[in-house]
Amino acid sequence: MSYIDCWVRVASDLFAQALAGEPELLEALPKPLAAGSFGFAATLAGDEEGRFSILLDGGLLETSLAGEGLDQKTAWMELARETVEATAGELLARVGKQTRVEKFEEIAGEAQVSRAFQLRSGERSWTILVRDQVRARDSAAAQTPTAETQPSQDAPEPGPAAPGAAPLSPGLELLLDIELEASLRFGSREMPLGEILDLGPGDVVQLDRHISDPVDLIVSDKIVARGEVVLVNGNFGLRVTEVAAPQKRLESIRCLF
Repeated sequence: MSYIDCWVRVASDLFAQALAGEPELLEALPKPLAAGSFGFAATLAGDEEGRFSILLDGGLLETSLAGEGLDQKTAWMELARETVEATAGELLARVGKQTRVEKFEEIAGEAQVSRAFQLRSGERSWTILVRDQVRARDSAAAQTPTAETQPSQDAPEPGPAAPGAAPLSPGLELLLDIELEASLRFGSREMPLGEILDLGPGDVVQLDRHISDPVDLIVSDKIVARGEVVLVNGNFGLRVTEVAAPQKRLESIRCLF
């Protein structure tokens, strides 16, 4: 799965959750944006690297989709940033490629686009264009070294890199052995104190979650993953179907200190 494929999945979910009216993101034929359009670009590094640009219909600035009383352009910038960062986490979860956003900036436009979408809410729709210049790092790393980059004969040869490994900051490495309590949440329900005191053996408490809905994996009051319950050697287990972005998962560690 490519970066842009992950972005489509993430953006569809985030736009529906974060924008008023739960709009749909649907693929469409490319067409020029009208005057007043705006956009943002992310520079990515890691196993996948390059530039990923998002161009938005200027008509979005005349709506309150991103929130009442907010500066719409600023709100869209934060939402666009969240989509590219969450896409990096989705890419890691699905194909094991570690990618990070090194730079995020506002842009005026792009000469070419890779894919086009319509954001639809009721009878209204807005165009969103994407230019994907993200590629696997291997193609860039395979270049022949020049005289300036050729290592000297006196320098020791670097050892083989671990496959899929990414450098961690010294501070984060110190936290990797910390044990955290994890629990599964099947659902919840608010009950009056009187009903709780009246509970007895055989009573059934109905939760707010359907039996087919995924359960939450909770670490320090943070949802870090969702999945389905399975049996492993006679014990309950969780088969993970979706995970939060790495930045969100780290919040469960931060809240302990």
